[in-house]
Amino acid sequence: MGEEILEKIKENVEKEPYVKLFGIKILELKPGYCRAQMKDHNNLHFTTHGGAIFSLVDIAFGAAGNSYGYIMVALNVSINYSRPSNSGDVLTAVATEISRGKTIGIYNIIIKNGHNKIIASSQATGFIKNERLPFLN
Repeated sequence: MGEEILEKIKENVEKEPYVKLFGIKILELKPGYCRAQMKDHNNLHFTTHGGAIFSLVDIAFGAAGNSYGYIMVALNVSINYSRPSNSGDVLTAVATEISRGKTIGIYNIIIKNGHNKIIASSQATGFIKNERLPFLN
């Protein structure tokens, strides 16, 4: 996979309105791998909202799965929250490909705070379509 294609994928992910809403940045993108980051989004008790953490997971997973230039869509994503993230935390998600076949990809995603403590862990399965990402055509 050429660096220019990975850069184009990164740019297109960061242009998505939903990604902008959460202020998520792609720090690193390689085939089957993504490191993404966002600042906390507090809930009523001043810890990071679980939905915001899940969104970071989903973006990192999606970027890693689509990093080959072919459309991959989520089939299943599960998440385990292990500790709260506090106000002011910067969260980093690392999505790593575990397995990739012709139609199925499996990924582990770990989310850590700025103190390198695990906030949540996730496993995701995606369906790989035999279609290029539209902006690569």
